Amino acid sequence: MLTAEVSVVGLGKLGLCMAAVMADRGFRVVGVDIDKAKVEAVNSGKSLIPEPGLEDLIRKNSKNLKATTNHYDAVKQTQTTFVIVPTPSELDGSFSLKFVLDALEKVGKAIADKDSYHLVVINSTVSPGSMENRIKPFLEEVTGKKCGTDFGLCYNPEFIALGDVIRGLLEPDFVLIGESDPHAGFILADMYRHICTNNPPIERTSFINAEIAKIAINSYVTMKITFANLLAEICENTVGADVDEVTKIIGKDSRIGSKYLKGGLGYGGPCFPRDNIAFARFAESVGVKAELPITVHRTNLSQVRRVIKVIEQLNLKTDTKIGILGLSYKPDTPIVEESQSIILARELSSKGYVVHVYDPSALEEARKVLGNTVIYDKTLDECIKNVDVMVLATPWKLFKTIDTKGKIIIDCWRLLRDREDLKKNNQYIPLGVYPLKYT
Repeated sequence: MLTAEVSVVGLGKLGLCMAAVMADRGFRVVGVDIDKAKVEAVNSGKSLIPEPGLEDLIRKNSKNLKATTNHYDAVKQTQTTFVIVPTPSELDGSFSLKFVLDALEKVGKAIADKDSYHLVVINSTVSPGSMENRIKPFLEEVTGKKCGTDFGLCYNPEFIALGDVIRGLLEPDFVLIGESDPHAGFILADMYRHICTNNPPIERTSFINAEIAKIAINSYVTMKITFANLLAEICENTVGADVDEVTKIIGKDSRIGSKYLKGGLGYGGPCFPRDNIAFARFAESVGVKAELPITVHRTNLSQVRRVIKVIEQLNLKTDTKIGILGLSYKPDTPIVEESQSIILARELSSKGYVVHVYDPSALEEARKVLGNTVIYDKTLDECIKNVDVMVLATPWKLFKTIDTKGKIIIDCWRLLRDREDLKKNNQYIPLGVYPLKYT
């Protein structure tokens, strides 16, 4: 029987989107967060999370979506609880369970006082072995009940991209469920059949297989991104080569595919870098030497050097004004965590260049990281006007139509397509294309 009442613990970038999507799909949802501001925003029909389409969903589904700071009450009045809280990296690269266990202690106390079966779903990314060896025994201890009999437990990591979370939840490639027992997995699978609009495959498996699969997928994607960047650098140094032509061809092969095969700057964000390292650390913990993900990580960190090299070979004065367009780690999000653009801004500033920056969404987040080492331009036109060199570092769509007359343009993603026209009025340098002309 479909569970109709759901609680979601953690109203962050993913948790709030999941709560809103489930409410929109007919579930009665209680969101839980220790941050009163987030709770008050949801209950006022607003969102503090800048995700496209999210606030509209919250406002539209106010009858089905409420929020509270009280874990106990939320769990008591629902049948299934999703836990979506941060799992920051430990020093060794594994994931911390501190916030997960803190949340589960509160969830468990409510389950202890319930007479009915309750399903607990962990969506936060955890290190392999965590569900069986730490989370399950912890919940059994707190509740005084038996997992698989009195309550169910599932591991259900998501594979979504910030800026596209709503669509990603409604139309996933597949749903992954690591289950404590078949009954728990059946309930969660049934829920997803009502949530998803594209009837995706639902993969049900053990905890350990789901845990490994989650970080393995992200690690594999980082390898693919890094390979595309290697191709870009090769093309920059090979007569007549163009990385877009090469990746278009190899992406036609069904063994490879075209997704994430776009030579540019390296990957960043809150998931790919840490999941790749976590995958390597887990491999090492079971006696496997993980050279591949470690090499990918090191190579990714060196990608900014390609841009630095181009700038250095322009023989500019050290007080040249350089504008970096795009600071978020990808378009359609304000997140700057592990952003290559931020690394580039920091390095250029340290070399004495006057660095101007602009981003349509991430200026304030960037300010927290870069401080007063750069100049923050309020508009795109202002940034372009103020600089001698422009680096298109994040492929925001609005950068495709910029007015570039008389500038040196380093186009990391080849956003500007009319290259011959550009070269008439500018010194245009697209990465991934031969030749990279510096003078």
